[in-house]
Amino acid sequence: MRHGRLMLSAALMLVVMASVPVRAGETPASALERLKAGNARFVRDAASALPIDAEKRQAQLKGQSPFAIVLSCADSRVPPEVIFNAGLGELFVVRTAGSVTDKAVLASVEYGAEHLKTPLLVVMGHESCGAVKAAVETKPGAPTMGPNLDALIGAVRSSFDRLTAPADLEHLRDAILANVEQVVNDILVKSAVVKHLTGAGELQVIGAYYELSTGLVRFSEPVKLATEPAHKESAAHK
Repeated sequence: MRHGRLMLSAALMLVVMASVPVRAGETPASALERLKAGNARFVRDAASALPIDAEKRQAQLKGQSPFAIVLSCADSRVPPEVIFNAGLGELFVVRTAGSVTDKAVLASVEYGAEHLKTPLLVVMGHESCGAVKAAVETKPGAPTMGPNLDALIGAVRSSFDRLTAPADLEHLRDAILANVEQVVNDILVKSAVVKHLTGAGELQVIGAYYELSTGLVRFSEPVKLATEPAHKESAAHK
């Protein structure tokens, strides 16, 4: 993520394309195309009217099989189901301010990836992110805002080490992209489940940036990890 382009660092570019479909007819590539197609409809103001009726609701009682996990900011302007024109049961959405991760967030992502066999994880930042803006404006030594907000700001500020530009409002987009990269890195470092599924080719992880002004979502290149032996069990099974 340099010069405003959505990229992942060389350290993260370590293969993640699934070698076999996770479920019949659905692969990381096809899931990503579904997201792009839904976003294209949203951008063109041609979003499909999604069926949310009694029959559709009843169908959800049988279980869920979302085609993508989306970890996004809790900002009210960034609802993934709307942005990707997706219906009930199609996206497994996890939202926190600044997309910051903790154990509950990681557990939610792991559930979607391992138990629901969802083949794609998207970490999506967005234009004018208030959490990143607050982190930029909060300087070291500033009065405390309370333990919870301080922890959130600290988590976002840790991503600024990835910046080549100054962490200021003039370079807010760069800071937002750096935070997306940091969240992706945190997930792969802190979740043995996600790292295993990614290395085994069962899950693809990708960063994204949503433009409030245009409605467009821009995606990074997939994260690449060295392929793990097929016989290796995930941490959750040990």
